[in-house]
Amino acid sequence: MKTGKVFLVGAGPGDPGLITVRGLELVRAADVVVHDQLGAPAFLGMARPDAELVDVGKRSGDHTLSQDGINRLLVERAKAGNLVVRLKGGDPLVFGRGGEEMEELKNAGIPYEVVPGVTSAIAGPAYAGIPITHRACTPAVAVVTGHEADGKDASNIPWTSLAGIGTVVFLMGVKTLGSISRRLVEAGKSPDTPVAVIERATFPRQRTVTGILLDIESKARAADVKPPALIVVGDVVAYRERLAWFERRPLFGKTIVVTRARAQASDLSAELRARGAEVIETPAIRIEPLSPNPALDGFIRDHAKYADLVFTSVNGVEGFVEGLVARGADLRLTAGKRIVCIGPATADAFRRRGIVPDAIPETYVAESLVPLFEGRTPGNVAILRAEQAREVLPDALRNLGYGVDVIPLYRTISGNPDTAALLDAFRAGRVDAVTFSSSSTVERFLEALSGSGIEPASIPGVAIGPVTADTCREHGVRLIGMAAEHTIPGLVAKLDELFSAIQEKGRGA
Repeated sequence: MKTGKVFLVGAGPGDPGLITVRGLELVRAADVVVHDQLGAPAFLGMARPDAELVDVGKRSGDHTLSQDGINRLLVERAKAGNLVVRLKGGDPLVFGRGGEEMEELKNAGIPYEVVPGVTSAIAGPAYAGIPITHRACTPAVAVVTGHEADGKDASNIPWTSLAGIGTVVFLMGVKTLGSISRRLVEAGKSPDTPVAVIERATFPRQRTVTGILLDIESKARAADVKPPALIVVGDVVAYRERLAWFERRPLFGKTIVVTRARAQASDLSAELRARGAEVIETPAIRIEPLSPNPALDGFIRDHAKYADLVFTSVNGVEGFVEGLVARGADLRLTAGKRIVCIGPATADAFRRRGIVPDAIPETYVAESLVPLFEGRTPGNVAILRAEQAREVLPDALRNLGYGVDVIPLYRTISGNPDTAALLDAFRAGRVDAVTFSSSSTVERFLEALSGSGIEPASIPGVAIGPVTADTCREHGVRLIGMAAEHTIPGLVAKLDELFSAIQEKGRGA
């Protein structure tokens, strides 16, 4: 059997956007992903469904697998012919024992490559608004492990040299912060030197505590700073007050739950993360095409009789196009017909295929379509939609004299989401909003929480539109907002508005 290969990949410090393009390509291609805790979980969902995922994360006092065990695992999986990704938080060679793993692979004759990652030593200060170098302060930076500075007499850390360097970044030094401060002062560093301790750097719940060498230990203790955290020592820390940007994003520190189907969640999640939110993806629904589908077969056979085609969702457009192609047909069947879409996203699904819809109502609910049919000579209308939906539009058009055929294309079923992270967040009181993009997401989300002890009244729901909002109310969900424009961008805008208002109120209190 041909020997595989091992890639030591840096996952970055925590923000999923900081992994390299090459690193993400390898995660998606890997047969085996051997991962740590920090920086890794966000990427595991991007691995192949059949990939083996091995957690070897090292927590304080609890090593899932020893370093020797990790080394053996990498060699064994590679010898079995696998493409192995060793996914490590930050950069694999910055205090990550990547060098030891490379030596083990070299000795075993296993081919390997290193894909560098963004280290928290650089990203953490940057996300806290601290430039680790500045022409006005320092031309030099030192990165030091904080583990050794524990007050023992013997130390391999050159404290005297560090005292003369403008910026010093300590990783993994929260528990030894007092010792670090004392040793630097003893080595000649001014006790008034600014210091920042950055907890959970680049994560949505990042916190930064600042002080000087003389008082930073007491300030960090008072703030109950916990690992993982890094320490920045130097005059550059003074720039934070003016240059901080990460914590000023509109949804910073908020935990938002996304309930859309997994295939559709990524755009919304990415937008929320870009605005500073911690996102918990809980895909409450899954879209399943109807197969067989005699109604669609009949539509294709009799398509010439329809003057109007109505699409109520992006899923309807996707299901329609895929259904046509699967049956040897294509969008030429729409020639000469009026295409009516609810909402800009549904219309864009046609535009991407070179077809411009004829009509889009000003409001994005089924009732808003009725005026588009009033005053016209009634003909035959095909409504292409989900298997289960409200009958408001078909009934209204029939009352106007139209012949209406409902063509179901897909059904929404439970997404069977993993709710562990969600329940942890609820029980810790950290969930600020749950976004609902359809009535089915409300219903399936509540099903997923059944038996958990989480009551609907404790769920802070934000609905995409009035129909979804009504479903929230019917099921007892505590509705805290509804998008003014009934689209995903409208939902994001509502979250911005909602939490900026809350923050302003808090500042005024």
